[in-house]
Amino acid sequence: MNEHAPATPLGVMPYDFAIVGVQKGGTSTLAVTLNQHPLVCQPPEKERHYFDDESIDWSAPDHARDYVAPRRAPIHRRVGDASPTYLYWPHAMERMRAYRPDMPLVAVFRDPLERLFSHWVMLRSRNLAWPDWPDFLTEWPHTSLPDEVPPPDVVRTMRWRHMTGLARGFYGEQLQRGFELFDRRQWLLLELRAMLGDFDATVDRTTDFLGLPRFEQVPPLRNWHAGAEQVPGTAPTADDVSRLAGLYARDLALFEELSGLDTSAWPTRQVLDGDLAPSDLASRFARKVR
Repeated sequence: MNEHAPATPLGVMPYDFAIVGVQKGGTSTLAVTLNQHPLVCQPPEKERHYFDDESIDWSAPDHARDYVAPRRAPIHRRVGDASPTYLYWPHAMERMRAYRPDMPLVAVFRDPLERLFSHWVMLRSRNLAWPDWPDFLTEWPHTSLPDEVPPPDVVRTMRWRHMTGLARGFYGEQLQRGFELFDRRQWLLLELRAMLGDFDATVDRTTDFLGLPRFEQVPPLRNWHAGAEQVPGTAPTADDVSRLAGLYARDLALFEELSGLDTSAWPTRQVLDGDLAPSDLASRFARKVR
C-alpha cells in the first residue's frame, strides 16, 4: 500500500469516478460538495494526480495498490478523484481508459480567457517568483493541445504543468480526444456560470449522473480556492485580449459544437462576436493587478 491509501480496518476503495477539468473552473467547489454526500468517501487528497504522474511506469501500473483510497465508513459506495489536469494532460485520458473504460467523468468549463487570467493570478498569489503576465503567455505559447510532455532534461515537469496555461483553454480539442476514448454517455459537462447560478440543480444533476440519491439538503455553496483579490504584476492589455480570443476562436467553435453548452455569456465569445470590447475585458482584469 502506498502513502496515498493507508490501510484501515475497512480496507480501501478503488477510485470510481473523476472530475477531470478544468483548472480554475469550479472543480474544487463541486468536489468538496460531493465529498459531503453520505455515500461518498472523502479521499486523502482532492486532486490525486495519478494519471498525470510521469514517474509511474505506465507499461505496467499497479492500480490496485496505487489508485485506491481508504474506506472511511461501511456505507461508502463511491470515491472520486478531482484532478483538473487530466483533461488536457497528454496521455492522461488514455491511461484512465486503460484503468476503467466505463469511468464516469465530470468536467466543468469556464470561459477560456477568464480561466487563463485566473490561472496566472493563482500562480502569482502563491509566489511572486512565478513569471509576470507577459512571460506567462510566452514561455509555452501553445497554439493547440500538446501531444507530449517535454522530457525532464528540457523542462521540469512541475514547471511545465504550471506554465501551460494557454494549452488548457483548448477545450474543443480536449473534448474531441475525450469523446474518442469514452462514450459520450459517460460524460457530464457543466458550465461554471450556470453551476454557480443554480448550484442545487447542478449538484442534483451530478448525483443523478453518479447513481447516488440526491442530498436531502445540498450543502451551502462555497467558493473554494477563489484566489487573491489582487496580485502585483503587469495587467493584460486590450491587444492581449484580442490576440488570445483569436487564438481560441477555432477551438471554441469546436467546443460549442461538441459540448452543446451555452457560451453566449463567455467574454471570449462576446469579444469574438464584437459584443464586448477587448479594452473593457482588459480593464476588468486589470482591477486584480496592482
